[in-house]
Parts: sequence; C-alpha cells; structure tokens
Amino acid sequence: MWEQRYGVLRPERTATNIRTYCDSDLRRLLNVATLCERGHRISQVASLSEQELCQAVAACCSDPHLYNPQITALLTATMDMDEPKLSHVIAKAAEEIGFEQTMMHIVYPFLYRIGVLWQTGSLNPAQEHLASHLLRQKLLAAADALPPVQAENATRWVLFLPEGELHELALLFMNYLLRVRQHHVLYLGQNLPVRELGAVCGCYKPHYVSSVLTTVPERDRLPQFLEELSSLCPSSEFVLYGPVLQSEAEMPPRFRRMQRMTDFIAFVQLLTLTESVAVNSTAE
Repeated sequence: MWEQRYGVLRPERTATNIRTYCDSDLRRLLNVATLCERGHRISQVASLSEQELCQAVAACCSDPHLYNPQITALLTATMDMDEPKLSHVIAKAAEEIGFEQTMMHIVYPFLYRIGVLWQTGSLNPAQEHLASHLLRQKLLAAADALPPVQAENATRWVLFLPEGELHELALLFMNYLLRVRQHHVLYLGQNLPVRELGAVCGCYKPHYVSSVLTTVPERDRLPQFLEELSSLCPSSEFVLYGPVLQSEAEMPPRFRRMQRMTDFIAFVQLLTLTESVAVNSTAE
C-alpha cells in the first residue's frame, strides 16, 4: 500500500513487468517502518531523501529504552556489510543498558529478523556470517572481561555442543550469563563427540552439564541421546535448550528443558540466590 500510494519504493521491472527489489529497497522500507512506529506520518516520511531518512533513524537510537531503532540499525549495517557500525551499535547499547540487556532486548530480536530475512532470500550468506561472527567476538570478549571464578567455591558447569551442532551463539551467551553470576564454566564449544563427556565429568565433576540443541540430534533420536548423556555423567544434572527440545515429551530424571533463554536466566538466578543464602548462613 505504501508503495502505490506514497511512492515509498520505486522497484525495477523485468521485461515481463514483474517488480524486483534490491537491498537498498529493503533498507528504505525498514527505515520507513521504524519512523512510522515512532509516530511519524507516512506522508512526511515518504518525502524524505535517503540521507534524511538515515539521519532520522539514527536520531531515534539516542533513546536506550526504545529498541526498534537499534535493531533496525543493526539490520541496515548488516545489509550494508558495515562492520564498524554493527560493532558501534552493540557497544553503545551495552554501555547504556548493560551487555545482558543488550543481548535480550536488541540482539535476540535482531537475530530473529535476520532469520526471517534469510528464509525469504533477502539476506545473502556473507551478510549473515558477518553478523553472527561479530556477535561471537562480542560474546567472547564480554566473558573474557569478567573476573576469574574459583571452581572449588562455585557451582561447576560444562557447556558443549554435540557433534554436528555448530550454532554457538546461544551457548556463548549462556557462558556469559553463568560467569557474570560467579559460576565456574568449562566451555567445550562446538562439535564435541558426546562420548568425550565421560572423561570430562569424571575429572571436573560438574554440578550441571548444559547444551543447546538446534539441529542435533534428530528428534526421533532424542531419547537415546539423553540416555547416553545420563550414563556418561551419572552425578550431574542436565540443563538443555533449543528447538530440538520444543515438545511436550516428558524429560528423564536429572534433565531440565529450558523453553526460552529467560527460563535459563531465571534458573541460574535462583541457583545464585540459593548459593548466596547458604554462604551467608555458614558465615553466621
């Protein structure tokens, strides 16, 4: 409707009169939608030049409590392959509202919209890789900047992705969430053969083993996968998250399924509070 009534977009047409849209068209539409969400009239927004439109959207980013402008800024930077802008938007948000809130309120919605653009063919692999690898760097740097935690005095976690599983961003965020709350983490990363967990658990003796299951294992193999985990780490509890687990099937003993990242945060927060109360009681 915007295109026909206000001339927001002016797509090229093929020889058979089919409209085609390029990255700049998509960026303009995102910017127009952002300004309209903030109360601007479409008739006014449609008359803005590209430069004026970008300046107006950039001005929206000054309010740290309204996150759509930051999300849009990340999307446009990704489509422009503008790594400095991507980095700046995330760093500025982290400075204003904290790294954890930046991840929850800006980065996660951004990743969802990246996924939609990928599915619709509006984003190419290089653009998606730029965004995901920059976020990976940010997550690693944020965790590395935290003070060290002594394993003997803290709840111990093993974090891993099973063999064939490469979607690491959620696991890296869980690593940060645990470390910032003074839990000790043994981070084993991507593509770990599950059989290796036996030796790890025997040596490190984790209280919890956690993983994100995005594509592995196949759903019909999930019961066998959980049984193998249980036998390899008989003294640990398991905290699992990811699309493979989104079902109503009952989990075995010692297994917890996190439906959302907020569930994981709430669980870790409760553990942290319980530990704090126990330490204070001992001190008294």
